[in-house]
Amino acid sequence: MFLRVRFALLKMMLFVAASLACVPALSQTTDEQVSAATQEVIKIEKAFAQTLASRDFKAFSQFIAEDAVFFTGKKVLRGKQAILDGWEHFFEDTIAPFSWIPDEVEALLSGELASSSGPVYDAKGQQIARYVSIWRKQGGRWQIVLDRGVDICLCKKD
Repeated sequence: MFLRVRFALLKMMLFVAASLACVPALSQTTDEQVSAATQEVIKIEKAFAQTLASRDFKAFSQFIAEDAVFFTGKKVLRGKQAILDGWEHFFEDTIAPFSWIPDEVEALLSGELASSSGPVYDAKGQQIARYVSIWRKQGGRWQIVLDRGVDICLCKKD
Protein backbone atom coordinates (compact mmCIF):
# COMPACT_ATOMS: atom_id res chain seq x y z
CA MET A 1 0.00 0.00 0.00
CA PHE A 2 2.77 2.43 0.96
CA LEU A 3 4.58 1.73 -2.32
CA ARG A 4 1.40 2.35 -4.32
CA VAL A 5 0.86 5.72 -2.63
CA ARG A 6 4.51 6.61 -3.08
CA PHE A 7 4.38 5.60 -6.76
CA ALA A 8 1.16 7.63 -7.28
CA LEU A 9 2.79 10.69 -5.67
CA LEU A 10 5.87 10.26 -7.83
CA LYS A 11 3.71 10.07 -10.99
CA MET A 12 1.83 13.21 -9.92
CA MET A 13 5.07 15.10 -9.23
CA LEU A 14 6.46 14.09 -12.63
CA PHE A 15 3.22 15.22 -14.30
CA VAL A 16 3.32 18.61 -12.53
CA ALA A 17 7.01 19.07 -13.33
CA ALA A 18 6.41 18.23 -17.00
CA SER A 19 3.44 20.60 -17.11
CA LEU A 20 5.41 23.44 -15.56
CA ALA A 21 8.26 22.87 -17.99
CA CYS A 22 5.85 23.56 -20.85
CA VAL A 23 4.54 26.87 -19.44
CA PRO A 24 7.53 29.04 -20.42
CA ALA A 25 7.45 27.62 -23.94
CA LEU A 26 3.74 28.38 -24.26
CA SER A 27 4.09 31.92 -22.92
CA GLN A 28 7.07 32.52 -25.18
CA THR A 29 5.02 31.41 -28.19
CA THR A 30 2.19 33.70 -27.08
CA ASP A 31 4.60 36.61 -26.64
CA GLU A 32 6.02 35.92 -30.09
CA GLN A 33 2.53 35.77 -31.60
CA VAL A 34 1.50 39.06 -29.96
CA SER A 35 4.76 40.66 -31.06
CA ALA A 36 4.22 39.45 -34.63
CA ALA A 37 0.64 40.77 -34.67
CA THR A 38 1.82 44.09 -33.21
CA GLN A 39 4.50 44.43 -35.89
CA GLU A 40 1.93 43.62 -38.58
CA VAL A 41 -0.41 46.35 -37.32
CA ILE A 42 2.39 48.93 -37.13
CA LYS A 43 3.20 48.15 -40.75
CA ILE A 44 -0.48 48.24 -41.79
CA GLU A 45 -1.16 51.49 -39.90
CA LYS A 46 1.81 53.18 -41.57
CA ALA A 47 0.63 51.95 -44.98
CA PHE A 48 -2.87 53.23 -44.20
CA ALA A 49 -1.48 56.66 -43.28
CA GLN A 50 0.60 56.66 -46.47
CA THR A 51 -2.59 56.47 -48.56
CA LEU A 52 -3.51 59.99 -47.43
CA ALA A 53 0.02 61.30 -47.87
CA SER A 54 0.23 59.89 -51.40
CA ARG A 55 -3.35 60.99 -52.21
CA ASP A 56 -4.45 57.43 -53.05
CA PHE A 57 -8.14 57.24 -52.21
CA LYS A 58 -8.57 53.81 -53.80
CA ALA A 59 -5.81 52.34 -51.62
CA PHE A 60 -7.35 54.08 -48.57
CA SER A 61 -10.64 52.30 -49.23
CA GLN A 62 -8.98 48.87 -49.11
CA PHE A 63 -8.14 49.30 -45.42
CA ILE A 64 -11.74 49.99 -44.33
CA ALA A 65 -13.92 47.09 -43.15
CA GLU A 66 -17.47 46.96 -44.50
CA ASP A 67 -18.91 47.37 -40.97
CA ALA A 68 -16.42 50.01 -39.78
CA VAL A 69 -17.36 53.04 -37.71
CA PHE A 70 -15.39 56.31 -37.83
CA PHE A 71 -15.96 59.16 -35.42
CA THR A 72 -15.18 62.17 -37.61
CA GLY A 73 -15.58 65.41 -35.71
CA LYS A 74 -19.10 65.37 -34.32
CA LYS A 75 -20.31 62.92 -36.95
CA VAL A 76 -20.41 59.15 -36.67
CA LEU A 77 -19.84 57.49 -40.02
CA ARG A 78 -21.21 53.93 -40.08
CA GLY A 79 -20.21 51.50 -42.80
CA LYS A 80 -17.52 51.60 -45.43
CA GLN A 81 -19.46 53.65 -47.97
CA ALA A 82 -20.38 56.34 -45.43
CA ILE A 83 -16.73 56.56 -44.36
CA LEU A 84 -15.54 56.84 -47.95
CA ASP A 85 -18.14 59.52 -48.67
CA GLY A 86 -17.15 61.39 -45.51
CA TRP A 87 -13.40 61.19 -46.13
CA GLU A 88 -13.17 61.68 -49.90
CA HIS A 89 -12.72 65.46 -49.55
CA PHE A 90 -9.49 64.88 -47.56
CA PHE A 91 -7.97 63.49 -50.78
CA GLU A 92 -8.93 66.37 -53.11
CA ASP A 93 -6.05 68.82 -52.58
CA THR A 94 -2.52 68.08 -53.74
CA ILE A 95 -1.22 68.31 -50.16
CA ALA A 96 -2.67 66.13 -47.41
CA PRO A 97 -4.50 68.20 -44.79
CA PHE A 98 -3.14 66.03 -41.97
CA SER A 99 -1.02 62.97 -41.26
CA TRP A 100 -0.62 60.45 -38.47
CA ILE A 101 1.80 57.83 -37.23
CA PRO A 102 1.36 55.05 -34.68
CA ASP A 103 3.29 55.28 -31.43
CA GLU A 104 1.31 52.74 -29.39
CA VAL A 105 0.13 49.41 -30.79
CA GLU A 106 -1.18 46.42 -28.85
CA ALA A 107 -2.73 43.18 -30.08
CA LEU A 108 -4.94 40.63 -28.36
CA LEU A 109 -3.40 37.26 -27.56
CA SER A 110 -5.61 35.77 -30.27
CA GLY A 111 -3.98 38.05 -32.84
CA GLU A 112 -7.44 38.91 -34.21
CA LEU A 113 -7.84 42.47 -32.85
CA ALA A 114 -5.37 45.26 -32.26
CA SER A 115 -5.41 48.87 -31.17
CA SER A 116 -3.17 51.55 -32.58
CA SER A 117 -2.88 55.14 -31.51
CA GLY A 118 -0.62 58.07 -32.10
CA PRO A 119 -0.29 61.75 -32.90
CA VAL A 120 -2.10 63.51 -35.75
CA TYR A 121 -0.30 66.43 -37.40
CA ASP A 122 -1.65 69.24 -39.57
CA ALA A 123 -0.08 70.01 -42.96
CA LYS A 124 2.53 72.23 -41.24
CA GLY A 125 3.65 69.43 -38.89
CA GLN A 126 1.95 70.78 -35.75
CA GLN A 127 0.32 68.10 -33.60
CA ILE A 128 -3.41 68.77 -33.50
CA ALA A 129 -4.88 65.52 -32.18
CA ARG A 130 -4.37 61.88 -31.28
CA TYR A 131 -6.12 59.02 -32.97
CA VAL A 132 -7.18 55.60 -31.75
CA SER A 133 -7.95 52.84 -34.23
CA ILE A 134 -9.12 49.28 -33.76
CA TRP A 135 -8.00 46.76 -36.36
CA ARG A 136 -9.52 43.32 -37.01
CA LYS A 137 -7.77 40.47 -38.79
CA GLN A 138 -10.00 38.25 -40.91
CA GLY A 139 -8.88 35.86 -43.58
CA GLY A 140 -5.27 36.87 -43.01
CA ARG A 141 -6.02 40.54 -43.72
CA TRP A 142 -6.08 43.48 -41.28
CA GLN A 143 -8.84 46.06 -41.69
CA ILE A 144 -9.81 49.02 -39.57
CA VAL A 145 -13.16 48.68 -37.78
CA LEU A 146 -13.18 51.68 -35.41
CA ASP A 147 -11.42 55.01 -35.63
CA ARG A 148 -11.56 58.15 -33.51
CA GLY A 149 -9.53 61.32 -33.40
CA VAL A 150 -9.33 63.33 -30.20
CA ASP A 151 -8.27 66.96 -30.25
CA ILE A 152 -5.43 67.94 -27.96
CA CYS A 153 -5.20 71.10 -25.94
CA LEU A 154 -2.72 73.55 -27.46
CA CYS A 155 -3.07 75.86 -24.48
CA LYS A 156 -0.11 77.32 -22.62
CA LYS A 157 0.99 75.49 -19.51
CA ASP A 158 1.57 77.36 -16.26
